[in-house]
Amino acid sequence: MNTKKIYSIGGLFDTPDGITKAAEDAVKEGYTKFDVNTPYPVHGMERAMNLKPSLLGFITLFVGLSGAAFAFLFMYWVSVMDYPLIIGGKPFFSWPAFVPVTFEVTVLSAAVGTVAVMIALVFKFPNNSHPLHDTNYMKNVSSDKFGLNVVYIDPLFDESKVKDFLSRAGANNIEVIYEPERKPLRVFDPKFIGLLVMLVLLTAGVTYFTLNKLLYMPPFTWMAVQDKLSSQSQNTMFADGYGMRNPVEGTVARGFTPYEFKGQPDSVVKNLSNPLPFTKENIDKGKLRFDTYCSPCHGYYGKGDSRLNGQFPNPPTLHSDKVKNWSDGNIYHVIVNGQNVMPSYAKQISKDDRWAIIHYIRVLQRSLNAKDSDLETKKQ
Repeated sequence: MNTKKIYSIGGLFDTPDGITKAAEDAVKEGYTKFDVNTPYPVHGMERAMNLKPSLLGFITLFVGLSGAAFAFLFMYWVSVMDYPLIIGGKPFFSWPAFVPVTFEVTVLSAAVGTVAVMIALVFKFPNNSHPLHDTNYMKNVSSDKFGLNVVYIDPLFDESKVKDFLSRAGANNIEVIYEPERKPLRVFDPKFIGLLVMLVLLTAGVTYFTLNKLLYMPPFTWMAVQDKLSSQSQNTMFADGYGMRNPVEGTVARGFTPYEFKGQPDSVVKNLSNPLPFTKENIDKGKLRFDTYCSPCHGYYGKGDSRLNGQFPNPPTLHSDKVKNWSDGNIYHVIVNGQNVMPSYAKQISKDDRWAIIHYIRVLQRSLNAKDSDLETKKQ
């Protein structure tokens, strides 16, 4: 007498049409706890089985949105509260920069979370001994047959009636599938613990040897040991021992004309004029460069209303009588040399772009300090 507990009764079919018809017949018979196994997806099977929409998509959405919220809030906390950095005058909460990382974490968490839920809830890990494993039924449906099995927990399950139903449905091979013998997990078995300790020690040893020894042996040192000078490191090639070298004094890059008043007070600037024509193209370029480099401190309209929230001393307005009466050369001189707390922007802004910025500053001064004559319209 067989004392094993029945898990299900399965039947094999030869064609996709046959298994689709059998699934429809199972629904008509009133069976609700049955499954269909096929070697490849069969179109329309979900309708034949009368399956309800899966909740897995909602789980994926929940896990993905949770990952997105965590990533976005974590970057906000780091950038605004824990370790704020000033980068190009941008605000601390520069959310467009967070979007790519948030998107990637959303996709990663949704994918990994979905797999974890399937393994834990659907496959009931660590239980890896499903009753269908290693049965003739599973071997056939994994190759070229189509199978339907009615599970024992179905309210209408009766061994003889299920076999009769499968026979009437056209199954050519009916198999009773039994629950496998359950063996308890011996987590605290001394042999298992000893094996686990050995694996931990072996993994730690291999990792330590690889990262601290192997990578420092030829030929694995080809990235670390190169004929080069590393910044801020000692170098024996030169007498002073420095690896970082300054350009030879007095040398000038080809095609470059040094600024003749560099390092001198702005009072020496007498005859320096703007070489760029006052055109819409140059004004547009000046606006773009002004908004990029000047507006973080001077404000978008040059009023000295810094948008950095008092992180730096606010500069004076560009609409003062002093600046309005300055020549273009004086403003150019300040851009190159800096003034007070303002550093030099000679390395950030090219020569032509400096002059374009000055054109735009003149436009701001004219627009925000307009005279009545500027507002008069010509009589037609």
